[in-house]
Amino acid sequence: MKEVWIIARRELNTFFSSLMAYIMLIAFLGFSGFFTWISGADVFMVGQASMQSFFGIAYWTLFFFIPGLTMGLVAEETRSGTIELLLTKPIKDWQVVGGKFLSTMALIGIALACTLPYYITIATLGPLDHGTVWTGYLGLILMSGAYVSIGIFASSISRNQIVAFLIALLIGIFFHIIFGVLAGNATGWLGGILNYLNLSTHFESISRGVIDTKDLIYFISLIAIPLILAESRLASRKF
Repeated sequence: MKEVWIIARRELNTFFSSLMAYIMLIAFLGFSGFFTWISGADVFMVGQASMQSFFGIAYWTLFFFIPGLTMGLVAEETRSGTIELLLTKPIKDWQVVGGKFLSTMALIGIALACTLPYYITIATLGPLDHGTVWTGYLGLILMSGAYVSIGIFASSISRNQIVAFLIALLIGIFFHIIFGVLAGNATGWLGGILNYLNLSTHFESISRGVIDTKDLIYFISLIAIPLILAESRLASRKF
């Protein structure tokens, strides 16, 4: 695990040295703060102590931001040739993938931690369901993990960052929107499968405070499968 943490720290330093981290943090806090406190659907307009307006905007904001964070994790190193140099070192492919995954999740964790003042402030305005707040944060973390994994896979199959961004966004749109639309127009077992593939179904379940095994299995699978595919892609470069 030491190698994983070294790679994660290296990537996290890269985020901050390239200003990507600062841009992401400022934009994320700006969007989430506006819709939580100022827009027509804000806390004051709703008239109750709730974090739902924040979770609603964070759900969409992270969906668009994450492909931008992951698009260069492997694609840029492939284009510059540094990935070959990295893979010649005594580091396993899964350690490279794991380190890049952890670095992006750490940045997202920092972004979410910066919103804790929202939670503290809203809790002072009235009775707040603390359980749903923490499960809401858990839902955002699991959702982010799924899209980070998809983004890393997309970055591993392209040498171009823009192409990697579009591939990750396209795959994400299926889980974020299209499967839900198709599930609403399908019936029987097909409708059930499409509904299960719909990410919002599982996110909404967790954000309501219900932690179901099927939801956890869904997110763990959606995190693991793209990472395994990305690892396989890196391994194929050796041959």
